Amino acid sequence: MAEKKFTVLDLLDLELSGHDALNLKCIAGRRGLPRAITVPEINRPGLALSGFYEVFSSNRVQLLGRGENAYLQKLHKEKKSDSLRTFFQQEMPCCVFTYNLEPTEEFRQIAEENCCPLLQTDLTSNEFSKRIIRVFSNQFAPHQTLHGVLVEVYGIGILLNGHSGVGKSETALELVERGHRLVADDIIEVRCVNGNTLLGRGANTMISHHMEIRGLGIINISQLYGVGAIRDQKEVQLIVQLEDWDSGKAYDRLGTEQKYMELLGVKVPVIEIPVRPGRNLPIIIEAAAMNERLKNMGYNSAKEFNQNVLKWIETGDAVSSYTGNDDSY
Repeated sequence: MAEKKFTVLDLLDLELSGHDALNLKCIAGRRGLPRAITVPEINRPGLALSGFYEVFSSNRVQLLGRGENAYLQKLHKEKKSDSLRTFFQQEMPCCVFTYNLEPTEEFRQIAEENCCPLLQTDLTSNEFSKRIIRVFSNQFAPHQTLHGVLVEVYGIGILLNGHSGVGKSETALELVERGHRLVADDIIEVRCVNGNTLLGRGANTMISHHMEIRGLGIINISQLYGVGAIRDQKEVQLIVQLEDWDSGKAYDRLGTEQKYMELLGVKVPVIEIPVRPGRNLPIIIEAAAMNERLKNMGYNSAKEFNQNVLKWIETGDAVSSYTGNDDSY
């Protein structure tokens, strides 16, 4: 199935807030809202408006600020509409006016004739440029869909992985009960942002904060535990692989050798946790999260333990403890 295109209408419909809000509204050319945005960049069309099109990036979103708008006002007074008609023949996705600037009536009319959307924002040109580049970086980032549960434990984004029925959802529910946060259950969409950061969120925002518990059914985490128990997205920093206990398998008991899984070209630490009756998985995962935070701060418990043991052996204390005459114990 072909991947859904990102259109101008999708740009308008993005639910962004705070420092990410674009504050866009369509003021003309609504028939062109289904136009696709194929390049995650913007262009200032000052040279194009003056008639220079040899290196004009028509496939980008066109940003018009005070300088471009002043030039449009000059063209309007001189009644030079031919340059505007040539400009709109370039099949651009849309034009955005910053500072809440109003285009000339002639500019609106020609845009309507060519079905080119005209958008308006109250942001400055510089601020809008920064925000829309962040939006494009997220929307056009390479992505992958995974089966699992994504939770935030002590600030660490943990992807619970494993075969169906191993207990991922039940473990995540216990973590939420203990004060941690759910990002998404079952279907996780992971995007690679800036080439080295994996952001995970629910593939379907309508159901991402719901969980299916066998024997209980579908539950709404935000309604049961409050909005403090959920978040929309989180960086994937650790993968926990849950698997059935295999008595014949040698599990890592020291933690000196770190395993990794590669997702979208980024290596993510992986730990394997065998599932067995009596093992408290939420507490183990909490300990794994805190241990990962320590590693990020430069402290590795397993390596320090290994180094202390080697120093103890080198000093000869290890030999004397077994060959000495002290039998006080």
